[in-house]
Amino acid sequence: MLSTSQTTSYHLLSTTNQMITEDLDNYEERQYYQSLYQMGEHELMDLKVDYAFKQLFGSEKNKEITRSFLNGFLLKSGKGPIQSLTFKNVEISREYENDKAARLDLLIETANNEKINVEIQFANQYNMVKRTLYYWARIYEQPLTKAQEYDVLQPVLTINIMNFNLFEDVPDYHTVYQLLERRMHIPLTDLIECHFVEMPKLIKAWEEKALDPKEDPLTRWLLLLGSVDKRRNKFHEDIFQELEELAMNDQTLQDAMDNWNELSQTEEQRLRYEARLKNLLDEQSRQRSMERKAEQIRQREEQIKQREKKVVQREDRIEQREDKIVQKEDRIEQREDKIVQREDRLKQKQEALKQKQELIDQKQETVTDQRNKLEQQTQKATVSEIARQLLRQGLEIGLISESTGLSITEISMLQQELDNERNKN
Repeated sequence: MLSTSQTTSYHLLSTTNQMITEDLDNYEERQYYQSLYQMGEHELMDLKVDYAFKQLFGSEKNKEITRSFLNGFLLKSGKGPIQSLTFKNVEISREYENDKAARLDLLIETANNEKINVEIQFANQYNMVKRTLYYWARIYEQPLTKAQEYDVLQPVLTINIMNFNLFEDVPDYHTVYQLLERRMHIPLTDLIECHFVEMPKLIKAWEEKALDPKEDPLTRWLLLLGSVDKRRNKFHEDIFQELEELAMNDQTLQDAMDNWNELSQTEEQRLRYEARLKNLLDEQSRQRSMERKAEQIRQREEQIKQREKKVVQREDRIEQREDKIVQKEDRIEQREDKIVQREDRLKQKQEALKQKQELIDQKQETVTDQRNKLEQQTQKATVSEIARQLLRQGLEIGLISESTGLSITEISMLQQELDNERNKN
């Protein structure tokens, strides 16, 4: 059993020691736990590191382990179990000089000529789906030569075990993809089948007690891969304990755990594993650094966008204010125009009134002149009449002139008029 006192060390010592000291009724169980204790203190390899995975599942001596592991996937797909398998060369040759080289983690050919490619991805390179299709295509067309017919092409099953989540909207940790008719879901062919296992979802399902490794062989193997997680620097002691108990009745699982332990203790293998792990962790660190830089760039771009948005908003507000000012200026100009028009109308009215006043003044002068003339005429007529009366009374002309203000000539003319009137009568 492994201790969790230090998350970087996965030891079998403390828990197995406790188990050995318990009063176990079964001698074989005591022998089994004693054997675990005899393994000694060591740190188990993370089997999601491709080097460790290939050493355990890609070895000729472990064919039975590999067969049992793969049969778990085939059982999920409704296919028959693998009876025998052959490890194939993991290097896919280039057809042309500029072709991209491909090196697979594990390539197997079954007795039915079906090829199975197993890929372990320790960190997300953000190309998993396209990478899967590319590898499938290269493996699928590999045996075909110019002289052969397409009938020689055989099914290729691709298994991707990922130490990260790929499909965020899919809750299942194990998903299988095939070519299907979209509406009726009728499969087009069995030549392509892609499995994706998302280990974080698997561990979450285990923690939520949604897994039953006793009834599901594939779950046992996946939990074996997930019990040690160097990417998150964590050891799941409860998973390891469960696997220990299951291994009592599953010889293949027991062999896998023994080989795993032996592999972890072998110095040469350990050094290669540590070198590969360091490379993966360094790559992960670089990737995280790039992701952080990318996030910083994204945040800066977002800040710039926000600033640009604010500038645009400010410009819009300024333009709106300018539009309002222009509208206000237009209204003021319109009011000024109306005022000018009113002033013009007032001036016109004032001019008209002035002209009317001048006419009135002229008429008034005329009336005054006429009235003066009339008054003068009336006054003259009255004076003339008075002078007539005085002449009739016989007053002297000089005296009448002094009294009436008429000239002697005017009085003489009046005397003559009176004389003419008398003569007529």
